[in-house]
Amino acid sequence: MTYATISGWGKCLPPAVLNNDDLATFLDTNDEWIYSRTGMKERRISHVDLCELGYVAAARAIACAGLEADDIDMILFGSTSFSEFAPNTASYVQKRLGASKAACMDLNTACTSFMYGLTTGTAMIKSGVFKRVLVIGGEVVSKLMDWENRNVAVLFGDGCAAMVLEATNNEEGVISETLGCYGEHRDILKVLGYGGQYANKNIMLGDVAWNFEGQDIFKRAVAGMNKASKETLEKAGCGVDDINLVVPHQANVRIIEAVGKKLGVEADKVFVNIERYGNMSAATAPIALIEAVEEGRVQPGDLVLQPAFGAGLTWSSHLIRWGQRVTPIAHSDVELSACDKTALELVNEMRSVKNAAKATRAANNHEMIAKY
Repeated sequence: MTYATISGWGKCLPPAVLNNDDLATFLDTNDEWIYSRTGMKERRISHVDLCELGYVAAARAIACAGLEADDIDMILFGSTSFSEFAPNTASYVQKRLGASKAACMDLNTACTSFMYGLTTGTAMIKSGVFKRVLVIGGEVVSKLMDWENRNVAVLFGDGCAAMVLEATNNEEGVISETLGCYGEHRDILKVLGYGGQYANKNIMLGDVAWNFEGQDIFKRAVAGMNKASKETLEKAGCGVDDINLVVPHQANVRIIEAVGKKLGVEADKVFVNIERYGNMSAATAPIALIEAVEEGRVQPGDLVLQPAFGAGLTWSSHLIRWGQRVTPIAHSDVELSACDKTALELVNEMRSVKNAAKATRAANNHEMIAKY
């Protein structure tokens, strides 16, 4: 039987760090309020578009696998904040890498986008369509953020990760998975003003707002991740004691703790890095897994459980058997362009754009009213 082992991995984190004290300069909040409710201390703010983060993460993952760009058969890019919708962002990464043989596809299931991409890439390999698939999960959610809304502005950050999947006869990679969606509750987590339905409707660049019903999201997230994890373990004929590490989507430390408790997993078997990055949406789960490997928390042959959830409300859980290698074969020298601004400066620039959009809309509305 053919499996799809994870042979390469790479991450790209923007250098600009936005901490809780920075947020307190323009929001009614403080470090204690944010940390006690979310477990977050810092998050990254990107000075470049998502496509650049994707390129750097991809180059690092390919080098880690000891491959060249032309060895890749397909590029799957999972995100909510694509640099462009037409053409797709995966094709940009193909162009920058020089991966001329690779098919390209974007995929959007919000925070679960990388995990859904992992299933898609694995299925492509298992079915014999491709031998090597590059899966990317990334976000520059800061550009979609309503920075005046404390309920969401403190939660999210930017970042990107990539993994190379390769065909193997060894039982490695995704062993079992469960995917689902609470579509009837999709409106409780929604970015308003972003997408084709808002085109030509007097909505200005940057003029977005979020509907974020925290308590309901918490409840559905815990339920979905728990349900998916139990079904995934049952499919694989495994129990909680067989798991070496749980690496959940990092949306809120309280959600992580609740999922671990429901599964009956001891706290020391749950990987958490939310303090450093916040919720990076599609990048969160893969970056957490990569850092678990880098920190020695994942060893050859380990079983890793990765539950996740996102807007939609999509949910998933993957049981992954790690391969025999936990160190890169090679390293890429690709780097992001230099950043000459602080994270707070970058955020304040985005806030200015949003405020200008609001002012323009208000002026246009006033002018239309005056006509009548």
